[in-house]
This record gives sequence, structure tokens and C-alpha cells, in this order.
Amino acid sequence: MKIGIVSDSHGSYSHIDSMLNHKEALAAELWLFAGDIAMDADYLAMVTDKEVIRVAGNNDWPGGRLPDYETADIAGHTVLLTHGHLFGVNFGLNNLQRAALDVGADIAVYGHTHVAVEETIDDVLILNPGSIARPRDAANGSFMVLDLQPNKSPVVKLIRI
Repeated sequence: MKIGIVSDSHGSYSHIDSMLNHKEALAAELWLFAGDIAMDADYLAMVTDKEVIRVAGNNDWPGGRLPDYETADIAGHTVLLTHGHLFGVNFGLNNLQRAALDVGADIAVYGHTHVAVEETIDDVLILNPGSIARPRDAANGSFMVLDLQPNKSPVVKLIRI
């Protein structure tokens, strides 16, 4: 199953539209939105007609309409989705990795830092798609496509728009 992962769009529908015009995005059967800004996830769901699992980011407070984290069982894998700010991701990924283990997840997805990451810590694949609209690690925004198949290792693609 192909899963699109996006974060930190900060109100830029034009960047979401650019992302969705990419051939890799067209293959996504499900989207994970790792926060900042919640209404952008609504827009993504509307224009793609795909399920979007979403969490609140630090800029989505107050309001409480979205959870701080979600877990999802997808194609034989368990994914922990969060924005990351509550796990101190600016200072390292150990808290996030432990949280993933606590909920039985083998994959943790976060945003917040605006820097793309693909790292494995003690059997937990940790992913950050970077920011689609305001990247801090490159000139162009980014998103990821994650290919999950039962009993197979995940395949991750980082795509710059």
C-alpha cells in the first residue's frame, strides 16, 4: 500500500496542489498529515478523496479538534503519527522512538522540524517528510511516499517539489 506523508504546510494550498501533481503522490492510497495546519489536512482530504489520518501540530493549538498522536495499523505495520513537538524532536528522537515502542509501533512519523529524516533506531523506522511549504533543509519543499507491504521492509521515497 502506498501512503503519502506530508507535514507543515502552514496554510499553503498551492504547495499541497504542487505535491498532488507529482506522479508519486497520485499513487497514494492514504495520507498521513503530521500537523501544522489542521485545515490543510481537510483540504487534502477534499481534493484527493483519500482518507487522511491527521494530528495537531504546535500551531494548531488551541482548539483541540485533533489528537496529539494517532496510531494506525497499515499493511501489517503499526504507525505512530504525531507532530513531534511534545516528544522534544528538536533535541533528538529517543523520546519518539520510546513512544513508538510503547504503543507497539514499528514506524514513527513526525513533522515540526521542517527537516526530512529517515532513520532507524532499535527497529523503529522514524520518518519526517520535512515541510511541504517552509523547508529548513533545502530550497524546495518535500513529502514522502511510503510503500508498506505485509512481511516486507518499508520502502521510503523523499520527493522534493
